[in-house]
Amino acid sequence: MLNYYFYRLGQFIALILPLRLVYAIAVFLADLHYFFAFRDRRFVKANLKIIFPKKENRKLRKINKMVFRNFAKYLADFFRFEKLDRGYIDKNIKLENLHYFDQALTGGKGVVVLTAHLGNWELGGVVLAQLGYPFWAVALSHKNKKVNDFFVAQRARKGVNVIAMGKAIRSCISEIRNNHMVALVGDRDFTEKGIVIDFFNKPTHFPEGPAALSLMTGASIIPGFMLRNPDDSFTLRIEKPVEFKPTGDKVEDLAKLITIYKNIFEDYIRKYPDQWYVFRRFWVK
Repeated sequence: MLNYYFYRLGQFIALILPLRLVYAIAVFLADLHYFFAFRDRRFVKANLKIIFPKKENRKLRKINKMVFRNFAKYLADFFRFEKLDRGYIDKNIKLENLHYFDQALTGGKGVVVLTAHLGNWELGGVVLAQLGYPFWAVALSHKNKKVNDFFVAQRARKGVNVIAMGKAIRSCISEIRNNHMVALVGDRDFTEKGIVIDFFNKPTHFPEGPAALSLMTGASIIPGFMLRNPDDSFTLRIEKPVEFKPTGDKVEDLAKLITIYKNIFEDYIRKYPDQWYVFRRFWVK
């Protein structure tokens, strides 16, 4: 319950103050959290060490601190969704390669939009919905109902239709068959029952959902990332559809397809490590 009131207070502050001041407050609180959050800080550093095994500790600490700061800004952006309109998009967000979505939807088989816990994936979904794309997003439900309702409402008021993770498969298939876009975050498995695959040369659990949905429906997997720029503007970068021809062997196809797009994740995380938000131990021991 405490988290709910924290989020509502954050939303109130984010909506009444200028964005630059909101970001300054977010950075201050992030630095404070970084100082006291020993466990989170340790996990982020351990994850970064796997990504950059040869990087100096001094440089890892700098990236670590920026992870906390950028995540705080991510929350600030989420709280300010009410202020997001087409004018904000035109002024602050560079759109790259949206034609990949247009071409896929023309084919009539829907789209599996694939992203990671990188940059601002929530903002990416809102922007696509505001641009008129038929957009659904699979989201993990929060344990507290008030917190969950708050998050769902923030997305829904800007046109993002939410599919709860526990009910995802049937709903996702239905929306894909209606030639809609269904977005999934594919870099973190919350159940620890996903496929074990090498990620940055170490095994970890990867969720099967995006690959399984594509194989079941024939929908293209199109990766996309909302990346924060140094001036706090954004670039929504869409990658070309993942090319893959199923062999008919479901187990083998699933593993091969996930391997293709996990390589894309690795490339982006190497380029933007300070925007990858994973505050727990990520790899299998």
